[in-house]
Amino acid sequence: MNPQELMGLAIEQARLTESAGDVPIGCVIWHEPTGRIIGRGRNLREQQCDPVAHAEIVALQEAARTLGHWRVTDSILVVTLEPCPMCAGAIVNARVPKLIYGCNDPKAGAVRTLYQICEDPRLNHRVQVLSGVLAEECADLLRNFFRKQRALGKT
Repeated sequence: MNPQELMGLAIEQARLTESAGDVPIGCVIWHEPTGRIIGRGRNLREQQCDPVAHAEIVALQEAARTLGHWRVTDSILVVTLEPCPMCAGAIVNARVPKLIYGCNDPKAGAVRTLYQICEDPRLNHRVQVLSGVLAEECADLLRNFFRKQRALGKT
């Protein structure tokens, strides 16, 4: 699958999250040797009252269970929003070799915007990064969600 097709699957996850009332962020993990999705995640913080239930964490947990190991190698993690410091650290710790993300996060982006955790040469693992894939579509999901939240007086 190409990056746009993979991002389309992550966007589908984000839309599921939005319909449940959480911030629409979605993630999928593509396992290159088998040619299949081994992890899916969406933001579940509100639904699960869990501060670490970010899309990337949920997808990494599923991928690790699928592989039977904490190392999520030979995979591509695809997420609609630039990962935060926690998620970028988890991506590095899981030894994910490739990351694709949609839009930048000017408030918490830890891959390229505020920090560069995934490519930091001081760490024992570095991640190949491709950013900006379907960035406008990903950003529109977030803008529309927060516009609706403000109209409802929720933010």
